[in-house]
Amino acid sequence: MCSLEQLNNLFFLTLAGDDEHRFGPTLMDSIRSALAQVKSQATPGSALITTTHEKFFSNGLDLAWAQAAGAPSFRDHLNHLLDCFKPIVADLISLPMPTIAAISRHAAASRFLVAMSHDYVLMKKERCVLYMSELDIGLTLP
Repeated sequence: MCSLEQLNNLFFLTLAGDDEHRFGPTLMDSIRSALAQVKSQATPGSALITTTHEKFFSNGLDLAWAQAAGAPSFRDHLNHLLDCFKPIVADLISLPMPTIAAISRHAAASRFLVAMSHDYVLMKKERCVLYMSELDIGLTLP
């Protein structure tokens, strides 16, 4: 899941989930709901900061969820994940405020795109990684 807190004009979206914060349908629905709340409560001077409390900002889509469906349904489940993911990127890009991704260590795959959908990306100098593993398997993302 995720949590949304507001402190004056600052919104803090904290991504949670398993220890690798993979994007599954439940987490993506939770993020979209939080972003809709941010958009509806935005005032001049508002900003969104997206972060996690764990080692991983994320390791991407929840492929284990898609694979659990079995071989015949894997592609359908993967397409469902992508269909849930694309609106998150659109929501972030269209927010009427500055957005900041605060990456604690790793942002991989789809979360790399989420991070890049913010206006600013902040990372520690050490032990942080951004990478796009979908390129290795030929998966097309927005």
